[in-house]
Amino acid sequence: MLSLLIPLILTIVIEVLILIALREYRIKVLLACMAMNVLTNIPLNLYIQYIDYSLMVVIVGEFLVFLIEALLYRIVVKWRPALTYSALCNAVSYFTGILIISILEFIL
Repeated sequence: MLSLLIPLILTIVIEVLILIALREYRIKVLLACMAMNVLTNIPLNLYIQYIDYSLMVVIVGEFLVFLIEALLYRIVVKWRPALTYSALCNAVSYFTGILIISILEFIL
């Protein structure tokens, strides 16, 4: 359970902070970010952790998450910010996760 909860919480925190850094303060957008991460982060992490952890699965999975989240952002903002938010939030949270995992593996 923690193996799903920790990445989800970290992703939400990172992505909300990115939106705030982009000067997006509307509660509906920040709540949408949180909700869509529950919808996309958990299934992707379940699949990667328990079924198939391969580079192709990660690439396709992250691309699908980008598309789904862009469509969901589009409900609350226009297309350009929806695409920007989805791309930037997902890229930064993904690479931050890789960095955290690398640091933990180095320490442990």
